[in-house]
Amino acid sequence: MDAKLLARIGAVAFVAVAITATVLELTRKEERPEITPARPAQAGAADPLRAELLRCQELGEAGPRDPACLRAWAESRRRFLMPRTTPSTSPSRASRPPSETRGEGAVLSDDE
Repeated sequence: MDAKLLARIGAVAFVAVAITATVLELTRKEERPEITPARPAQAGAADPLRAELLRCQELGEAGPRDPACLRAWAESRRRFLMPRTTPSTSPSRASRPPSETRGEGAVLSDDE
């Protein structure tokens, strides 16, 4: 057999497999799950800022021009970027002597 003939047979087989795979993929039906909005039932009652942010989201392009939305976004940024207080400054730790607070969170060995 000639090398060119084998190359042609290989190319034809490759193209046939590629076409078959494409047809199978295109005829396959995708099962899409129903997308439901993931909103908590009482988002407005728990946090008024969250309710305002949801309202601003629904405004779409008018949101950036709404002064209430601008205030809500500023408050949201402030809450997100505000540094958290560390547990070491809590009153319960501050009232204990330093010998009792040493090693909290560390695993102590039996000989300590």
